[in-house]
Amino acid sequence: MNILNIKIFAALIVYLFISACESKPKVIEGESKHHDESSNRFKNHTGMPTLNFGSSNEHKVKVEEVLNTERYTYLNVTEKGKKFWIAIPRKKVEIGDTYYFKGGLLKRNFKSKEYDRVFETLYLVSDVIPHPLYSNPSAVNKAAEQKINTQESISITPATGSIKLSELFSDPAKYQGKVIQITGKCVKVNPMIMNRNWIHIQDGSSDDLDLTVTTTENVPINAIVSFEGVIAINKDFGAGYRYDIIMEKAILK
Repeated sequence: MNILNIKIFAALIVYLFISACESKPKVIEGESKHHDESSNRFKNHTGMPTLNFGSSNEHKVKVEEVLNTERYTYLNVTEKGKKFWIAIPRKKVEIGDTYYFKGGLLKRNFKSKEYDRVFETLYLVSDVIPHPLYSNPSAVNKAAEQKINTQESISITPATGSIKLSELFSDPAKYQGKVIQITGKCVKVNPMIMNRNWIHIQDGSSDDLDLTVTTTENVPINAIVSFEGVIAINKDFGAGYRYDIIMEKAILK
């Protein structure tokens, strides 16, 4: 083999090596540098790197171990025989129970200061819920109403510019298609159904009034918030999601 042929052969080997490397499955993940709780904020991670144990982004897991800190809850879970850790904003979670979530941001070498422990791999998840994300909407709404009805009396002072729910519900047609602001207490959250969070707001202006707000914002239960969004009436999303009045595309003020 002459020198020219040797050079061509060597170039071919290099090309095949590079092509083989590029053909490998690519795994997108969060920052690989060492980091801890203080460097992370739990947001909605839809569209971020997700667990891909199946064809769906919805994950059904069984909780094996729970570690609570002041701000976060670490869960050791199993899904289809795979065991891994996830972290959510602090929440009461029962060992042995089944929960559902969507999405997740992979972190490596994530350190918990309170436990002085480094998790080699950990998924940051916005929330876990005890029912499938795409379960029967009427059943989910019924469960939500039962929980809402047990809430203690609510008395909210509206923020400047906010409309009371009693005023909104007394004449919803007046506000149809308009952008308004409301202030109230978050009494229920159904996260990431149809790529949005469904938040129930009450302001105490009338005991039986509860406004559903759809948003990509993350709001914890019992938080007092002001939302600005578009009011729609007789809104039908299909699959049983129908509302006489609803606020859409809401943002926190």
